[in-house]
Amino acid sequence: MRAARRRKGLTQRGLSEVTGVPQSTIGRIESGAVMPRVDTLDALLKACDENLEAMPLLGQGIDRTLISYMLAMTLEDRFEYARSAAENLAELKAAVGR
Repeated sequence: MRAARRRKGLTQRGLSEVTGVPQSTIGRIESGAVMPRVDTLDALLKACDENLEAMPLLGQGIDRTLISYMLAMTLEDRFEYARSAAENLAELKAAVGR
């Protein structure tokens, strides 16, 4: 919250005046003393021309077994894997007429 406010060039008092959220509350939110309600945080961020965005947690939806498999490969195996993938891609492009 502090970073968003500063990017907008607002003081805590200025943000308070724009949003109607008491400056003391903004200070407690920025210090981590309180956890704001979603609608309060959303209003504060909107006043800073920013918004809340839901994003998947880092690493979610990733097949870690493939990553482990690739990391275990030797350099030569990785080159062969890439060469084979390139060949397959070329064949696929030729088959669909590209």
